[in-house]
Amino acid sequence: MHAFRPLLRKSLFNLFAAALAVGALLASRNAHAEALLLIEADSGKVLQAENATVPWYPASVTKIMTAYVTLKAVKDGKITLDTLLTVSPTAASQSPSKMGLRPGTQLTVDNALKMMMVKSANDMAVVLAEGVGGSIDGFSAMMNDTAKRLGMTQTNYVNPNGLPADGHVTSARDLGILARSFLRDLPEYEYFVHIPAIRFGKRVTANFNKLIGRYPGADGFKTGFICASGYNLVASATRNGRRLIAVVLGASSGTARAVKAAQLLERGFSQDNLSWLRPSLGTVENLVPVDASPPNLREEMCGGHHKRPASDDDDALIATNGGTSGSASATGGEAQVTFFTAGLQPPLMKASELMASAPAAAEPVVVYTGPTRTGAALVAAVAADTDQQNPPKARGKKSRIAKKPSAGADAKTAAAKPEAAKPNAKGDAKTAAKPAASKHAAVKPDAAAKPAEKPVASGDQAPKPAKPKAVTKPKPAPNNS
Repeated sequence: MHAFRPLLRKSLFNLFAAALAVGALLASRNAHAEALLLIEADSGKVLQAENATVPWYPASVTKIMTAYVTLKAVKDGKITLDTLLTVSPTAASQSPSKMGLRPGTQLTVDNALKMMMVKSANDMAVVLAEGVGGSIDGFSAMMNDTAKRLGMTQTNYVNPNGLPADGHVTSARDLGILARSFLRDLPEYEYFVHIPAIRFGKRVTANFNKLIGRYPGADGFKTGFICASGYNLVASATRNGRRLIAVVLGASSGTARAVKAAQLLERGFSQDNLSWLRPSLGTVENLVPVDASPPNLREEMCGGHHKRPASDDDDALIATNGGTSGSASATGGEAQVTFFTAGLQPPLMKASELMASAPAAAEPVVVYTGPTRTGAALVAAVAADTDQQNPPKARGKKSRIAKKPSAGADAKTAAAKPEAAKPNAKGDAKTAAKPAASKHAAVKPDAAAKPAEKPVASGDQAPKPAKPKAVTKPKPAPNNS
């Protein structure tokens, strides 16, 4: 048996290489580009790699580095999680997704990080960048210095949130290195990468990473999307003390990236005992970069054939079992590897069904503006944020009421909106007393003399002699006051 094992390994290696070659050919013919990577968090060992060193637009997975640089400053004592930051006009002007806080609003580093990592808030990324680095450019330089120190040779940052910008690039390889570094260097702040949901005032926002609360053992990291990049996801999960990191770039929807990441993770956990059957791919740092331009998926992701604008929280469901729609890897190398080892491994989970299910119940983490608060002060801060969100709804209710005419219209409503008030036989004392409307008295001098025959708009009224009638006449019929 021992003598036979090298021969079996060589044969399987040849089959594996042939499968990869066929997969690469099929992938090159497929219009949809995609990059995949699966590594062990502790060792950096590569378990699967496909286009992992092709340059890619990172979109909001950029915020992993924004969080890393910010939390490194906290760990080094340069700032604290309680440090107050101010929303600048530049931060407030960022494109959605964002919290939408007004310029001048203050909040802590802690709350800004939670908002950024769960809601993928672009304005909060700029708030952190300006607070830690002084400006977007200053913070971007810090991000690039950190990337260089970590060995992210294919990465260049232009901003802290991943919104489209020339020269803002990374790769699946570099994102794997970054995720490993975060877990290794900042274990005490790991909480920020797997918060299930946040509550801000009356609004609850679930984490855009669909694995959180759905995939067993999921414990990080971050999603991203712009039209040019497609749907990106860096995800991690732990099982039996072993932690894996999956990177998916260029998926066709928010659910597709989660399904693909779940499949990668599940395959990595289930094949642990069969590692001797697969050729070693080395460590993530040793993957050889590809000299190319990032693929631009704008037309495919955001072209005119889309019925609604795509966004990072896209929830389109994938009805396939074992691959994502339009995915190069669904018919590429991964499919062949599964074919050759299908008889030797446990069946994979139905990831598409898992991602379509409701997440496990979890209490949203409360976030708020202002300084750090506890107890009654925290309750008051949450109430204040809720009140800030209420006025638009209140105005909407008033406008709906104003559109419903009734015979006994409220005197105050009629006075506030005389042109829209419904005339009635009773006349309104307060409306009749409105001095600003007296300009129209000369037009119809007898209008108030016959209120029961033909009432006129509340803006019209008769000269002084008619006033006593308007006050005494409607007294017998009050209603809806």
